[in-house]
Amino acid sequence: EQLREHGFRLTPQREMVLSVMHQIQDFATAEEIYERVQTLSSAVDISTVYRTMELLQDFRMIASVDAGDGRRRYQLLGIDDRHLHLVCRSCGKIIAANLESAQPFIQQLEEQYGFQVDVDDLAVPGLCRTCSQT
Repeated sequence: EQLREHGFRLTPQREMVLSVMHQIQDFATAEEIYERVQTLSSAVDISTVYRTMELLQDFRMIASVDAGDGRRRYQLLGIDDRHLHLVCRSCGKIIAANLESAQPFIQQLEEQYGFQVDVDDLAVPGLCRTCSQT
């Protein structure tokens, strides 16, 4: 519906990518998404997956995070599941963190600088519990 409202068609290729995104519970690279789409149809190439991911990100339907290895990972966003992404710079693990924990910081940025934070793509680098203990 969102695509149509903005003058875009839901092509069979886009529909396959969206279908695969609905099946993925966690984050996935474009290559992983492409591999899954290939099980549905070999008519979709990797560039179509990248373009579709870009379009879905523009419409805030997916989150995009770089886990520190230069490869973007994507996750379909639900209606009420906005969260921060904590990215371990050692193992690359991505942890969804409750948005409420960062709300004072986000509010301060808005008040002090008039800056609207795009939390869907907000990734906070650091060390996960396991890596910080080693």
